[in-house]
Amino acid sequence: MSTTDPTVIRCEQFIAHPPAAVWKALTDPELHARWWAAGDVRPVVGHRFTLDMGPWGQQACEVLTVEPERLLRYSFAPGSLDTTITWRLSPEGTGTRLFLEHAGFDLDSPLGKAAFEGMGHGWPDVLARIEPALSAADL
Repeated sequence: MSTTDPTVIRCEQFIAHPPAAVWKALTDPELHARWWAAGDVRPVVGHRFTLDMGPWGQQACEVLTVEPERLLRYSFAPGSLDTTITWRLSPEGTGTRLFLEHAGFDLDSPLGKAAFEGMGHGWPDVLARIEPALSAADL
């Protein structure tokens, strides 16, 4: 019997950079914009920011948990999607294994179901863009 929650997207990506560099990719606004979305992300609990999701508009976020170079969790689109994104970093050899969990989708809502399906397919491509962004930034 599986205890995996069907409303949670889980992805992981090995990145050939140390946790400090991957952390910077997740928390430095300029670097973050290079691989995912522009926004004033900062690793400070309670910090509110928006991410520019292009055709999906500006999405509000609030930082919920920070463990430097280990864990970053924030709310994503409260009031519409009401989901939570959790990034977990684990050192692996000379690089980092990055785990993403995007949770809280309401699959009974048309918006929630469409977002879950779209992001389920999109997240692996987003994660694959982190390593090239870090290499281009010389980190």
